Parts: sequence; C-alpha cells; structure tokens
Amino acid sequence: MAILSRFHKIAIISLGAVGGGLAYYHNIGRNENKYDVQNSWTTNYSPSVKWDNNWDHREPESIVKPLKSIKAKEEDQNHYNEEIEKSKSKAVRHLFLIRHGQYNIDGVTDQERTLTELGRKQADLTGKRLAELNIKWDLLVKSTMTRAQETAAIIAKHLPSDIKVKDCQLIEEGAPIPPEPPVGHWRPEPKQFFQDSARIEAGFRKYFHRAPPKQTEDTYTLIVCHANVIRFFVCKALQFPPEGWLRISLNHASITWISILPSGNVVLRTLGDTGHMEPKYITSRNLTRRG
Repeated sequence: MAILSRFHKIAIISLGAVGGGLAYYHNIGRNENKYDVQNSWTTNYSPSVKWDNNWDHREPESIVKPLKSIKAKEEDQNHYNEEIEKSKSKAVRHLFLIRHGQYNIDGVTDQERTLTELGRKQADLTGKRLAELNIKWDLLVKSTMTRAQETAAIIAKHLPSDIKVKDCQLIEEGAPIPPEPPVGHWRPEPKQFFQDSARIEAGFRKYFHRAPPKQTEDTYTLIVCHANVIRFFVCKALQFPPEGWLRISLNHASITWISILPSGNVVLRTLGDTGHMEPKYITSRNLTRRG
C-alpha cells in the first residue's frame, strides 16, 4: 500500500477523534492515494437495533382497521386514509421526572424514612427551578412513599395552586430488573425483581405514550418518584437495554426531562439535572445517622 500523505494522516486522526467511528475511508479506484470520506449513514449501514415505532401501541396503522385487500375501492382507500389521519397524535407530551430529596435510611418503616434537612433544601431549590421555567403544568404525580410525598409537597409550594395532584403506587421504589453488569453490594432476592418489575413496568405504560389524537396542545407532567424507577424509565423510553439502568447515576431532587413526540419518537432533554443547586447542596447518596 502506498504511503499516505501528511494531509491524509492528519485527516484520519481528526476524523477518528471527531467522528467517533461514524466515518470511514473508502477506496474509490485502483489508485490507493485517493480516498473518499463518507458518513456511515450514507452507506450500507444497518443499525444493530431498529427503533420500534409502535412501542406504545399507538401507531395509527396499528389502531385503524386495515383494508381487506390491496385492490380496495378508491372510496374505501380514502376512508382508510382519513381514519389514519384522525388517529395521528398532534401534540407533545413532556414528562419531568424528579427524584426525591436526600432522606434518612435508618428508619425501620417507610414513614420513619423522612427527608433530611438537606433533602428539604434540595426539594425547595428544585421547586424554585421548576417555577422559573414558566411552564403551565398539567399534572403532578407523586409516589406514595414518604420521601417522595414530602418532596412533592415542598415542590408544590412553588407551583400554581390549581395544579392537579395525584398519588401513584406504581412508581414506588423497587428493583425493576436485574442489572447488567451485576453489582456485589446490591443483590435483592429474585422474588423482589419478580414483584417489582411488573409494577414498575405498569407505571411506565401508564405515563409513557404519545398524546391521544384529541389532544391539541402540549402537556407538561411532573412525576416525583425514585432513582431506580427513573433510570429504568429512561432506558425503556429510549429503547436502550433496560438491564443497563444501574449504570446511570442520579442526584437528589434532580430533573430528568423526556419529551414524547407525535411521531412516537422520544427525546431526552435533560438527565439528572441539578445545575440549579450550589455544589454544597448536591448529593446522590442517602444519609445514615452515623453519616
């Protein structure tokens, strides 16, 4: 092989650093000194995993009764197309997932596991931040566990008094699925995964879906819950392997913002954001009395 020019060497190094493997060199002739740089998506690139457009079972083609024949009458075809249009989502659903504030884990019962003083401060700062976004909130959903209830109550002080509020047991903390890779310091009993997985999955299906066709304006929902639940929801929403949920770290009272578009595509806008807090208030671990 002919020796590459200095320019080609620099180009290769630069593309390797910037392109992150998304570009490659293609020999376009017998002359080995000539190379074309092409992006992977302009070639015969095949994704290892394809996006499931009907992940929420609300894709219009899966809702409308299909035509009996590909040679259907023009009138039937027009009716089918009209029904498809009627079944299409038209608005965006914005979900803000808030982790509870720091709490004391020494309590024997859930009622005894209340927020620490720092946890209350974190919740207050997050409430102020959400208010500053000047968003018209449609709903505040909160886990029924004490630490989430307290966090939601503090946040609600900064929101309009007419916001709808509801409790939900589906989004209580738990063990969603055995993590991969496994970790030695956290090994719940198999039966816990069996019980919690179905519940948390039901929570995902309840809140994660595109807007119904009759919804014409974007909606904004606050969900105050727990780290394991949020991490699992993020993986599921982005169609990442759900077993990877424990690789994500979330700070207390952090904001994770996910948007579900009318097309069914999902956008992760922020993950575990605590930029509204001074560093001295940021924590990710809970507190023991000794701590």
